[in-house]
Amino acid sequence: MSDTINNLKYHGYETYAVHYGDDFVLKRPLPNKSDTERQKWLEKQHKTQKTIYDIRAIGNPVYNIPNMIFVNDDEFQVLEERAPGEPLTRELYAKLTKRQQYEIGNSIGNFLVDMNELKPVGEPVKYNISSELKIKRLDKFIENKMSNWFTKKEINYISHVREKVCSFEYTTIDAMSHGDLNSGNVFYDVDQSLLSFIDFADSDYNVIDHDIFSPLNIELDISKPVYETYAKLHNKSLYAIPGVKNEILKEVKMYRMLAIALRRFIKASDDLRTNPSNEKSIQNNMMKIAFMRAQLAAMFNTQRLFAK
Repeated sequence: MSDTINNLKYHGYETYAVHYGDDFVLKRPLPNKSDTERQKWLEKQHKTQKTIYDIRAIGNPVYNIPNMIFVNDDEFQVLEERAPGEPLTRELYAKLTKRQQYEIGNSIGNFLVDMNELKPVGEPVKYNISSELKIKRLDKFIENKMSNWFTKKEINYISHVREKVCSFEYTTIDAMSHGDLNSGNVFYDVDQSLLSFIDFADSDYNVIDHDIFSPLNIELDISKPVYETYAKLHNKSLYAIPGVKNEILKEVKMYRMLAIALRRFIKASDDLRTNPSNEKSIQNNMMKIAFMRAQLAAMFNTQRLFAK
């Protein structure tokens, strides 16, 4: 069954997709899912469809939300419009004109305000970013396995980052959010200068900076213009946010950046094999270790940048 899944061109952890003509995508749950998992998949699709309808109803012209045409419960199928263009990666963004880059930051800021204000905004709460991370899994890796591949200095450093992230607490608010803003879920059509947001499966209440300092905005280094747009547009009678030069905001951004790299580090550690059984496993280990060292370097560079 795993070989069958790997042969699917477009698939994630729960869903695979096929192009249905030039303008549509047909999605189904992965073929290895149980009946219970398939039912949960359907429930998530209906919830996603409701969010898509709500955000599309705002009718903001500066961004695009592809429509979910239908959810077929009997066939476990979803038909969606295809987002025009290609994923908004760092490489694509770097090729764009300054005007197009400005429009992208403006579009994202508009979208985040619209998402956050879809439903009533919560009251201010104390929040710790470490609640989003699998800290116990990281602790177990550090204590039991990390010394198999990493130096004592590297182990001490990741322990230091873990302690810093876990100790940082700040005041924020909960609001309706996209929840998974990365380059795979945001498409840009160069010809139309059109930005599209897809995959609302993780949309729910979340702290507002989760999307503002998302992996996408961090990767493209556009958090500042996005925040500036957000600060101008959000309904100030509903909630207040820190100013652009606020020191706490700078700290939040730094810890968000650390958390992104830390999450990737933890996820990669799950796939390391203490005793790889074949050449493929050995190569996979080497790739994972190199990736994890890149995350350590990203954390170090983040701390150095904000120490200036």
